Amino acid sequence: MKITETLKHILDQTINVMFGFAGVLLLFAMIIISVGVASRYLLGRPIGWAIEIVEYSLVYIAFLTAPLVLKKGAHVRMDLIFNRLSPGLQSTLNLITSTLSTIVCFILFWFGVRVTRDLFRTGYTTPTILEAPKFIVIGIIFIGFGILFILFLIRTYNLLSNWKAPRSGKEGS
Repeated sequence: MKITETLKHILDQTINVMFGFAGVLLLFAMIIISVGVASRYLLGRPIGWAIEIVEYSLVYIAFLTAPLVLKKGAHVRMDLIFNRLSPGLQSTLNLITSTLSTIVCFILFWFGVRVTRDLFRTGYTTPTILEAPKFIVIGIIFIGFGILFILFLIRTYNLLSNWKAPRSGKEGS
């Protein structure tokens, strides 16, 4: 049990660090946009790379915050119909969607790793002002989906455990 608690602690800390880094990137993006606007309108000299940096930051922010959103259950749901279903059907649908999400996240993680590796090997750069190495821009995708895969795997396991337990006691109903 101690190993499980240690792994949970490491996962929680990783998600918190990712979220903190996303906050720093958001602050950084706000500053860059403000400086860029001031530079353009006050000095007549726009900062050419500002928009590009903010675009990359937004991709990073999305993939850095998604694991915490999932962990807290703060993602968008269709509660209007779902809440009117029976608890057993809700449980089954949660298990199905969690299982499918686990599979999708693993596939996106796997392809993200492959694409990032290929971009690293080829040395491909973005055809933009900064000519940034593309693997740096894309690399966050496999990291984000890797953590989402782990979270969905845990969620699916927990849902499966809970799904089996009530059914075994309700055979007479």
